[in-house]
Amino acid sequence: MKSMSKRLFLTFMLLLGTILAVLMIVIGQLFPVYIKQYHEQTNAQIQASMDQVIDERKIKLSKEDQEALYAVQSKGQEESVLTYVRTRLYIVLAILFTITLILIAIISRYMIRNFTAPIDNVTETALELAKGNYRARAQENEHERMIPLSHSINILARNLQDITTIREVEEERLKTLIENMGSSLMMIGREGNISIVNRVFLERFGMQLDEVQGKVFRTIGLPKSLEQFIDHVFLTEMPYRQQIKMEIQQELYNKEVYGAPVIGDHGRWLGVVIVMHDITELVRLEQIRKDFVANVSHELRTPITSIKGFSETLLDGAYKDEKMLISFLEIIYKESNRLQMLIQDLLELSKIEQHGFTVNIMPMGLQDVLIRGAELTAPRLDEKNMSFQVDIERDVQVMGDANRIIQIVTNLITNAITYSPENTTVSIRLKENETYGIIEIEDQGIGIEKHEIARVFERFYRVDRARSRNSGGTGLGLAIVKHLVEAHHGRIQVESEVGIGTKMIVMIPKN
Repeated sequence: MKSMSKRLFLTFMLLLGTILAVLMIVIGQLFPVYIKQYHEQTNAQIQASMDQVIDERKIKLSKEDQEALYAVQSKGQEESVLTYVRTRLYIVLAILFTITLILIAIISRYMIRNFTAPIDNVTETALELAKGNYRARAQENEHERMIPLSHSINILARNLQDITTIREVEEERLKTLIENMGSSLMMIGREGNISIVNRVFLERFGMQLDEVQGKVFRTIGLPKSLEQFIDHVFLTEMPYRQQIKMEIQQELYNKEVYGAPVIGDHGRWLGVVIVMHDITELVRLEQIRKDFVANVSHELRTPITSIKGFSETLLDGAYKDEKMLISFLEIIYKESNRLQMLIQDLLELSKIEQHGFTVNIMPMGLQDVLIRGAELTAPRLDEKNMSFQVDIERDVQVMGDANRIIQIVTNLITNAITYSPENTTVSIRLKENETYGIIEIEDQGIGIEKHEIARVFERFYRVDRARSRNSGGTGLGLAIVKHLVEAHHGRIQVESEVGIGTKMIVMIPKN
């Protein structure tokens, strides 16, 4: 704002110069009057002097000669005096004008600078505040008249800075909350343009921020069910909640979607906000719970029904037939064993799934565990005329619970025997890499469809229900295996091809 003081200075000097010029013109106009008076006084003095000279020398001149002499003398004197006086007057006036203008310029410049500098400083501070620089401050100088203005500007600047700091903190908190909340969030303006989305939303839908920000929600490829939900909220302008099943990147998800209108000040309608909670896992667990209850009921009902039915038959008089008695007792014994196995597996699974379940981890070798597992399952193997193919080059040391790993190996080998036809081979291999000791158990059985592989570790899930039930399986073996492997912080993988066989790969950490 230096131009303000310059403009003020130039305006003041122009006004002052005009006043001085007018003053000089007035003085110039009065100059002839002063000259006439001066000329009259000079003529009177010259005439008196000439009269005195004539009287002293007693020169006889006529009146006409005296007047002619006076006229010649006065004319010469008038011209010389007029020229001299005019020249001196102009010089004096020019000097006075210059000196006066310079002095006035210096004084006015000083005064204008002192009075306009605070105003310029306050104006610059106000402009910086308008630009958003709330750290700018005005100088509070010694001029009493300017102190209230500068002080007020500084108070305003401090208040704006405090308000901005609070707003930035609140925005950062809000941004952190939105970005780190576990649910997907999307805010849509009244025109249908997306104004806010969080990181979870972008990750769930596999999108980038520039693909979504400012775009109409119907153009970014949202699932149709979600678009219909948003349309409903727009039309009703009322909060709405619904569970929606949607396909995202070729996978099905269950979402609990909540939508509500956003109302601003004075009741102005700004748009809608959509919050989506992923309940896919909850739905899956609920379905597993329902299946578990149904399966337990079915698995318990089958042996109990058999035991009860054959017992009633015996009580009705069948015990008199010794052959039938022995046959029925064998069936009752077999079903009771099956019931006992089921209850034991349920208790074991319940124990493993309890919070705080741990295994006794210590250094151990996997070679002895595999040999022990093969020995325990050898009778089942002989029943189907099957054989083992063992590939163990050297022992592998891992950190694990030997008893629990034997349980893992035994369950996997039993499962391989159950789902394999007679006269086939079960392969057992021991490998290692930098991180894990690896156990591979491969059969030549019926195999598993790709879409069923993810479910084989569910409780009571059977690939071939008839075969596994007839073989005495409870459907809990692989669920127990999975929990025990996870308790060792290990991993289990399944490779299978229908009609060829299945390979179970167990990885136990070395340290």
